[in-house]
Amino acid sequence: MDRAERFSDLYQRQYEAVLRYALRRTDPETARDVAAETFLVAWRQLDGVPIESGMAGPWLYGVARRVLANTERSRLRAERLTTRLGQQQRGASVPDEAGSIAEIARIRAALATLSEPDQEALRLVGWEELDLAAAALAMGCSSTTMAVRLHRARRRLERALGTAGRAEQGPVNGRAGPQQKISQETR
Repeated sequence: MDRAERFSDLYQRQYEAVLRYALRRTDPETARDVAAETFLVAWRQLDGVPIESGMAGPWLYGVARRVLANTERSRLRAERLTTRLGQQQRGASVPDEAGSIAEIARIRAALATLSEPDQEALRLVGWEELDLAAAALAMGCSSTTMAVRLHRARRRLERALGTAGRAEQGPVNGRAGPQQKISQETR
């Protein structure tokens, strides 16, 4: 199989999965750009794409993860520049945007409290349904390191969900709720 055929086969087999991966992390327009950039990198580094069965997808996820990170950094830089320029033109302070942020679902709120590596480990295994070896390849680490990262990320998510649950539950008649009592007893 020549280079063009190999790339075409890779693209046909993996494009939808890479696009879904990006859609779970960003808006649809950016996700399409991320998928396109990911396959551009794959074309340029085609000899580096694993040919073992099932390993091309995780390799592409790793590329997409880095493309997303670059895209997010660029977006943040552009927002900061726009804000600075707007302030210079108006001579005003930064508007308070806290009131405009919508409340998000409990799981997303808990997930957002985790570090980016923890979030990514959980997403690769939970959303992308990768096994440890494939997730490790996407994260650029060994399977053993990935297993430890995943274990710790799951524990942190459980704690974050417990904290969110206690905050939602609140004290009952001035007394601690059941979750709060358990938490206090385990301290």
